[in-house]
Amino acid sequence: MVKRIYNFNPGPAALPTAVLEEIQESFLDFAGTGMSITEVSHRSKQFDEVINDAVERARRLLGIGDDYRVLFIQGGASLQFAMVPMNLLPEGRSADYVNTGTWSTKAIKEAEILGKTFRVPASSEDKNFSYIPKNIDFDENAVYVHLTSNNTIKGTQWAEFPDTKGVPIVCDMSSDIMSRPIDMSRFGLIYAGAQKNIGPAGVCMVIIRNDMLEKADDSLPSMLKYKTYASKNSLYNTPPCFAIYVVQLVLKWLEETMGGLARMDEINRKKAAMLYNLLDTSDFYTGTAEPDSRSLMNVTFRLPNEELEKKFVQEAAQNDLGGLKGHRSVGGCRASIYNATTLDAVETLVDFMKTFEGKNG
Repeated sequence: MVKRIYNFNPGPAALPTAVLEEIQESFLDFAGTGMSITEVSHRSKQFDEVINDAVERARRLLGIGDDYRVLFIQGGASLQFAMVPMNLLPEGRSADYVNTGTWSTKAIKEAEILGKTFRVPASSEDKNFSYIPKNIDFDENAVYVHLTSNNTIKGTQWAEFPDTKGVPIVCDMSSDIMSRPIDMSRFGLIYAGAQKNIGPAGVCMVIIRNDMLEKADDSLPSMLKYKTYASKNSLYNTPPCFAIYVVQLVLKWLEETMGGLARMDEINRKKAAMLYNLLDTSDFYTGTAEPDSRSLMNVTFRLPNEELEKKFVQEAAQNDLGGLKGHRSVGGCRASIYNATTLDAVETLVDFMKTFEGKNG
């Protein structure tokens, strides 16, 4: 029997066991073709069914109407940092970017490299990005408001999206897409690298409203235009077929096994509550995010010193608890508890943390 650990990696992250088993079962003979999914033509009927099913499941799960397109683009969220302003921010217009940490900062940098006009109406840099800003004065004339819904490194998340005065939100949801229900009408565009919560590395899901798509710059190189992907159902060139296939299976799992996003949200809140309750009642572990800004996906914490943190990560790994080292830019520890991370995994981690504290506190 294959040994599996409890995987708390921040990305590439855990995938549902049932999805991995389905991939394994069909890998050599996908859909009766006698070929692997990695060999099937992206122009084939079989792959058409995969990508169309992924789109329809995304629509049902998020409540995406006909006024949006669902696209699959390579380059991850990092390419979207540039594609968004290239396509959507014309000369003479401005956008608002809220800076809540590393990924927001990178998005702002790309807009700056492109020479675009933008404003940063709010930032949490003053407290090392440990909170989500409130009472933001957005520009009513902005083309869009850019947000990062969840900061994997700092462990913060928008619990509720702000009132943007009717300006469409462009949101990087790489690490919490499909983790909870959202009001799609608030968003002009959502992008999400799959490798944290909905699939493997190699593909980014982009959901764009038709009015934003129609206004997108048509003078860009083909592979940098949203219109290219929309006009060809994301099949302008050979897409990352395997990654899209896994996304389809994860969305199927979310819809048919987990019962949708409301149920997934309920489970995610239970998982996070177990860890935060421990942090709040311990003199040994200290959470790094302010309580009202805490992420349900990435629980970040420190121990009394770096030596203990190193020991914690090592002993956790010896107990089949992987991926608990904090990001290299901030240190500390981090438990990424995305959709595929089970309640049992979090319960096991909490038990280990209590035991570790008892021995080292």
